[in-house]
Amino acid sequence: MENTSNAPGKTRHADHPIPGIELAAPAFAGQAELLTPAALDFLAQLHRRFEASRQARLIARRVRAARFDAGELPDFREDTRALRDADWQVAELPKALLDRRVEITGPVEPKMVINALNSGAQVYMADFEDSTAPTWANLLTGQRALRKAVAGTLDWMAPDGSKHYVLRTDGLAVLMVRPRGWHLDEKHIRIDGARLSASLFDLGLFAFHNAAALAAKDLGPYFYLPKLQCMEEAQLWDEVLAFIEVRLGLPIGQMKVTVLIETLPAAFEMDEILHALRGRIAGLNCGRWDYIFSYLKTFRRHRDRVLPERAQLTMGQGFLKAYAEQLIHTCHRRGALAIGGMAAQIPISGDPQANEKALDRVRADKLREVSAGHDGTWVAHPALIPLAKEIFNAQMPTPNQRQLLREDVHTTRDDLIRPSVGTITRTGFDNNVEVCVRYLGAWL
Repeated sequence: MENTSNAPGKTRHADHPIPGIELAAPAFAGQAELLTPAALDFLAQLHRRFEASRQARLIARRVRAARFDAGELPDFREDTRALRDADWQVAELPKALLDRRVEITGPVEPKMVINALNSGAQVYMADFEDSTAPTWANLLTGQRALRKAVAGTLDWMAPDGSKHYVLRTDGLAVLMVRPRGWHLDEKHIRIDGARLSASLFDLGLFAFHNAAALAAKDLGPYFYLPKLQCMEEAQLWDEVLAFIEVRLGLPIGQMKVTVLIETLPAAFEMDEILHALRGRIAGLNCGRWDYIFSYLKTFRRHRDRVLPERAQLTMGQGFLKAYAEQLIHTCHRRGALAIGGMAAQIPISGDPQANEKALDRVRADKLREVSAGHDGTWVAHPALIPLAKEIFNAQMPTPNQRQLLREDVHTTRDDLIRPSVGTITRTGFDNNVEVCVRYLGAWL
């Protein structure tokens, strides 16, 4: 991570015309084009309006976590039972988001942005969160790449000049952007002495520069919202987005979102999250790997709920199967899309047998998803798009499966928190360590 002190090679900017804003960041070429006085003023407005509410929500998280540590178990909320029982639906989905059978995600490097938009997937989720290390250079490079992509001018030349990447003239994936979560700060910007929310920096700066152009094309802006834990956090996002729409002259509800259900507490508030964002939400997504981490974190002091090793945590595990089915049932009942989880596999070069085994796992996973009622799925590599699309096309001839209500699903609290069945071995432990080190190395 970067050191933002007054070390050699670093710069601190406090002399721009917006009072109360301090940039503590490395010098970066093209920074002034993104962080204009108007853009900085916009970010300052967001911070001053919503920072107190964000901090209140983070305090509520810590209070709830302490209750779980003391032995309390997550459960469906009694104070929102009437909302769950009521008959209501989310707002009509825009045409661009009706068919999302294959979505690709990846970091916001220019080459990857071009490849993802050109990939043939229905949606590209440009990721400022898990797949992008939040260095100042990465963040601004990503913002600049997306701004050029929206304008249709993004290109990239290989350093050795051997290949020139450009955007196709038609058939591009629909762009969605994932900002970082509510719990993270953007350490390079302080407003009135406090760090700016990373969520507001990522989403706010993108919206400031691109919202009008995307709205003119009937393409959003569209966002993925990560790491939510409860309806109040969803309500905060709805207030932020409405504030942005007013400030940028957009109709209320113009900006659409999909929420990742990737924390255990959020699994008990799917209806509530949909309702809080009902004027702008398009769907929920099974963020299963973060969900597994959240299960571990929620039950870190519950010795009876230790999970088996990673390789055994398939979606056939009872608590994961219940979570996916609850998401499908809830989304379709409310008129929203239910997007399946990530196929994290990538093609294995030089080992055809291992590669085919990996692809077989992807096929089985995608067939499970579409058969269960998911409306789409995620992949991490363009080579998996034809495979996933073939399976969804064969099983889902319509744009989505919202008509499949899964009225057979009656999920209980115990279904969502049932301890897993499995073992813990030294081989599995060693594999976990290797995966962590390799992932961290690639991320950095």
